[in-house]
Amino acid sequence: MTVRLALAAMLLPTVVLAQAADPALVAKARGIHERVITLDTHDDIDPGDFTKSRNYTQRLDTQVNLPKMEQGGLDASFFIVYVGQGPLTEDGYAKAYAQAVEKFDAIHRLTKEIAPARIGLALTAADVRTIAASGRKVALIGVENAYPVGTDLKRIKEFYDRGGRYMSLAHNGHSQFADSNTGERDGKWLHHGLSPLGKQAIAEMNRWGIMVDVSHPSKEANLQAIALSKAPVIASHSAARALANHSRNMDDEQLEALKKNGGVIQTVAFDSYVKIKPADSPARAAALARLRDEFRTQGGGGNLPDDVRTKFRTRMAAVDKEFPPAPRATVADFVDHIDYLVKKIGIEHVGISSDFDGGGGVDGWNGADETFNVTLELVKRGYTEEQIGKLWSGNLLRVMDDVQKVAQAIQAGRM
Repeated sequence: MTVRLALAAMLLPTVVLAQAADPALVAKARGIHERVITLDTHDDIDPGDFTKSRNYTQRLDTQVNLPKMEQGGLDASFFIVYVGQGPLTEDGYAKAYAQAVEKFDAIHRLTKEIAPARIGLALTAADVRTIAASGRKVALIGVENAYPVGTDLKRIKEFYDRGGRYMSLAHNGHSQFADSNTGERDGKWLHHGLSPLGKQAIAEMNRWGIMVDVSHPSKEANLQAIALSKAPVIASHSAARALANHSRNMDDEQLEALKKNGGVIQTVAFDSYVKIKPADSPARAAALARLRDEFRTQGGGGNLPDDVRTKFRTRMAAVDKEFPPAPRATVADFVDHIDYLVKKIGIEHVGISSDFDGGGGVDGWNGADETFNVTLELVKRGYTEEQIGKLWSGNLLRVMDDVQKVAQAIQAGRM
């Protein structure tokens, strides 16, 4: 996912929660944190960070890399093959496909050439458990925006063969498959949910074992996708709209449909999705508008290419210094969403994600190195080790297993 233009920079100091907590509680939380498999379902990547000279074996300025995963006890990460929405043309599809392949190849390069002794690629839930038990970190692959598929549905099987284990049918902007949540902003829709091609794509994803991700499409598209899918779906990085009224969050109707489907919502620690802020001051709003206009010309409608990201962050940090934003959401605010979702649809349907390196982060969990603070907050609220294990990975791995079983049944002609 791209850097969001109207958000606070991700470089602010973070809260080290463990320093202020009761030592016995911290010790209990650390024990749990070490025993469960901690899995974050959404971490964006830049292929430039997967080269021989610059890569995730180094403590880069990225929110996620191997040193930070090891420091914070983050065991597994879905690295994201993201391509921003572009024109619905053959040329647009071809360029998007090339970008997607570059990111697939980067992840494979990390696990096969750069650091195979420290991280392995998981294709199944069983792989996740086996690799984690070996002491290595776990990489998985998610596809954010099916735009690179173009109109050739055979690419869905190709993306599966490349390691993709979930895919969303749209991002910010309507795709050839589905309307986006961004339609709420301007009231303009392309398909009124899924397109006919999008409905076929759901069937292909079920056939090959790719989890259907409902985090970015519109509400109507999501409800249609959940109804059509023969397998459980996921929302790879969304929060509760009841607590923060943002189009990227799921309302209660969508949550109930997801529960009935057997899916899971991976609660996202994204500042502006966790906590709605008061309106910016006129001066800050003007500065953000200037920045937005400048980077829109470089990124095409707000979808910044990877090589512009560092420049944007620097400029955003300067705006924040001159015109301070409202206080960021905290780990406690984030876990409020987990609490709400658990009470609303049951703990079996709730998980955890960050959207790191794509705009995500809250005070206290602003990088993989601070992952323990989430477990600590859960322990402080009375969650048991079994429950925390479900939230961190158990529920998502159960869905992965179920999706594979459905795929096997479809391929064998039993469904």
